[in-house]
Amino acid sequence: MNQPTVLSARGIYKSYHKDKIEVPVLRGVDVEMTAGLVTALVGRSGSGKSTLMHLMATLDQPDKGEVYFNGQRIDNAPRARRDAYRNQDIGIIFQFYHLLPELSALENVLAPTMISRSVWNYFTHRKEVRLRAEAMLDRVGLLHRAKHKPSEMSGGEMQRTAIARALMTDPSLLLADEPTGNLDTETGQDILKLLAQLNRDDGLTIVMITHDDSIAADADICHRMQDGMLETTPPKLQAA
Repeated sequence: MNQPTVLSARGIYKSYHKDKIEVPVLRGVDVEMTAGLVTALVGRSGSGKSTLMHLMATLDQPDKGEVYFNGQRIDNAPRARRDAYRNQDIGIIFQFYHLLPELSALENVLAPTMISRSVWNYFTHRKEVRLRAEAMLDRVGLLHRAKHKPSEMSGGEMQRTAIARALMTDPSLLLADEPTGNLDTETGQDILKLLAQLNRDDGLTIVMITHDDSIAADADICHRMQDGMLETTPPKLQAA
């Protein structure tokens, strides 16, 4: 049975400008992310893979082309809808964690829910929300570090906290931009195992941005970025 497309980009072009020079980054990219699968976007630095992810997350807008989430165009949606999309529909993990340094691990995980709710709504449901945040930290093996701030945690612990934060709103899609790029090999493997478990146990759709061919090889589908263009490797489940 064919699985539905969760996220797609159609005819995406993006250029940046340095002084008076235009630098093309994406040159007409078409790509689809299938529900329940791990999709890798792999390529060297500067190939356009992170730019494509930022456009799919509506962190930036394409010069030309369209982005669709569950069949609805999202790149040109009103700002409030795009904010809700990033806060509730998808989770985003970055290479450098992007945790708030003044907050504890638990408070960082709580942040998306605090942002998405009114003060009254959060106050009314604060016990329920806190229990979920603690459950997410427990899921990634960090409940014992709930009160620790980022400066008191290792790189792997900060990335696990970022994953717990991304899962807080129960997203249907996780966008991971070089999630192991700032970690040592052993810690990076632990993070990859955790992501694989989330995909296997929860059916979470994952898009993985990476420059590492060995990481991409474990994905269900691999899209290779080169010079702003896309080449797709058939999914493992179809090759079997």
